[in-house]
Amino acid sequence: MYFHHLKVFQRRLNGETDFYRGWETYENGFGNLEAEFWLGNQRIHTLTAQGKSELRVDISDFNGNTAYAKYSTFSVGDASTNYKITVTGFSGNAGDSLRYHNGQAFTTKDRDNDPSSHNCGISRQGAWWYRTCDECNLNGLYTDGGKTIEKGITWYRWKSRDYSMKSSSMMLRRL
Repeated sequence: MYFHHLKVFQRRLNGETDFYRGWETYENGFGNLEAEFWLGNQRIHTLTAQGKSELRVDISDFNGNTAYAKYSTFSVGDASTNYKITVTGFSGNAGDSLRYHNGQAFTTKDRDNDPSSHNCGISRQGAWWYRTCDECNLNGLYTDGGKTIEKGITWYRWKSRDYSMKSSSMMLRRL
């Protein structure tokens, strides 16, 4: 595998865990570390604040195809920034969907920090570093069979804005 000493902080596999949750739950983390989970914005911030980090995103569709995106610089700000994401230096075969979200604060259904005129956390049924609204949303609604739905687990630059992935994982490595 590409990363040594990596820390998985997000994983989607089969929809058994509901990711349509509020601010406090995303701040503290939820799920099962052996299955589907979000590590928690505070923990992700702490990990990336300890020095330079890079990010790897792995995604798969319902036909067994896989893709990845790697970012040479990755950090998440603290609570005072609403966990703003910084992500640059793309490489990989998935396309650079996360660049659109660079510099954005985290939004949930009960805390609207995106610049859109409506809460993207509600319209996309997830929580993410939304802009207006997204080019990727790995915390969206899980759907079976790769359905075409904007609310799904999406990565626009690989499939389309509306194709919902089978699985995703987000991993960081401190340099």
